[in-house]
Amino acid sequence: MSRKTNSRKVTGPKVASDAGELLNDPRTSKKVKSVAGSALSQTPNRRKRKKGKNEG
Repeated sequence: MSRKTNSRKVTGPKVASDAGELLNDPRTSKKVKSVAGSALSQTPNRRKRKKGKNEG
């Protein structure tokens, strides 16, 4: 029987920063950009959401 685990994979801030730099570099290959994008998709959302006019 296989067990399902709820492991949360999160990219650290240093790796996320490096990934962002790679994505902005025009010399970076498509494969590296794909990996960098994947790393950024696993970063926690640290932005604080602003309340709009319709939100209380």
